[in-house]
Amino acid sequence: MNIDAKTEQIRALIDLMEEKDLASLEIRSGDDAISLTRHFDTPAPVFAQASDSAQLNAQSTTPAPTRGVTEDAPMVGVFYVAPSPNEAPFVSVGQKVQAGETLGIIEAMKIMNPLEATQSGIIDAILVDDGDVVQFGQPIVRYKA
Repeated sequence: MNIDAKTEQIRALIDLMEEKDLASLEIRSGDDAISLTRHFDTPAPVFAQASDSAQLNAQSTTPAPTRGVTEDAPMVGVFYVAPSPNEAPFVSVGQKVQAGETLGIIEAMKIMNPLEATQSGIIDAILVDDGDVVQFGQPIVRYKA
């Protein structure tokens, strides 16, 4: 399949995500896979659909309620607190962080995506455990007020 055909397929998937208010979409067909994620100012409802030729996986976008300012998961994946099992965590409760500093890693489709601080502050709580599956929009780290 040429690049123009693939681009058109991706555009069609993006249109589908917008039409159905999907926050994330993952499609696998044989060895090929694509994962798309939209970012909302407020969580939108998500509806799952499936087709014969591909597997579709959409996750709920309703985050758990928390108090204070949080860093939320920008995608569905597995959260890791450290770069590897034998290394120290990126951050800990009570630590002061600067905007842009890595707070953890979210693994999605075997790609390690850093979760970076969007602001400077002091970590009040880490709201998920190492190795937990996180959902789009789920609070991961809370700052002290």
